[in-house]
Amino acid sequence: MDLLLAMAPQGEGGSGSFVSTIIMFGAIFLIFYFMIIRPQQKRSKEREKLLSNIQKGDKVITSGGIHGTIAGLEEKTVLLDLGDKIKIKVERTAITSVVA
Repeated sequence: MDLLLAMAPQGEGGSGSFVSTIIMFGAIFLIFYFMIIRPQQKRSKEREKLLSNIQKGDKVITSGGIHGTIAGLEEKTVLLDLGDKIKIKVERTAITSVVA
């Protein structure tokens, strides 16, 4: 009989463990937000600002490592002057940095 009473479910619900699980998931979400999501959004905004503020005459570097000076701007493309009368057209998104 004592064995049956020991095996019977206890009166305590599992609400304490449920609350702690929710708190842990919340803490993990906050860590991901502040360590991964927020910095990535900040970099994305800075990149959009960089691409929208480029002007004719700026010296830039493309993702392929090509250094050039902007000779013309279009909505989605940029005309780069590489020197010696060499000009190429590249996508705006290919520009990684503007050289001061």
